[in-house]
Amino acid sequence: MPKKKVLFEKDGFQDWKSLNDTIMGGKSVAICENTNSGLLFKGNIVEKGGGFVSCRSSTYQPPLNLSEFDTFEINISGEGRKFKFAVACQDDFLGLTEFIPGGLRWIKTFPTNKFGSTTVKISFNDLTPSIRANKVSFPFKFKPSKIKRLQLLHSKFGDEGKLNDNFKPGNIKILLKSISVF
Repeated sequence: MPKKKVLFEKDGFQDWKSLNDTIMGGKSVAICENTNSGLLFKGNIVEKGGGFVSCRSSTYQPPLNLSEFDTFEINISGEGRKFKFAVACQDDFLGLTEFIPGGLRWIKTFPTNKFGSTTVKISFNDLTPSIRANKVSFPFKFKPSKIKRLQLLHSKFGDEGKLNDNFKPGNIKILLKSISVF
């Protein structure tokens, strides 16, 4: 049986905060609420001028070491939306990637069921380096021993700068139930 570690579940999301397109001049507003059932993420997405809402963990100091694992498992009630899961890692370039606007993130887009929960498994090997929804061609290497932050986004942009074919502006109300690794 594979080794499994729960990172967040039920009321364990207390350090998560929202980050929305208002940082770029957009008008979307969403908040994160830690509940007994998980992280409730709700608000309103405005496509014009931005088009994204997200929730993210605090920054891990020291970085989270997940080198014993190779897969994330996310359990979410996601309204049939497509989400991006993003992981920020400490780099080996003297922190230079932190000076890139938007920062380097390792991402994977995944769909959710319209009703009920969705459990998705994301292999570390399936995460691709990205800066502001654009794939990075420089040969960065994912560092599971140096994870700085986790983030969940619903954006009008999918992978590699293409549009998210399942983007839904307007009200959003999802429940992130757990994030584990195995």
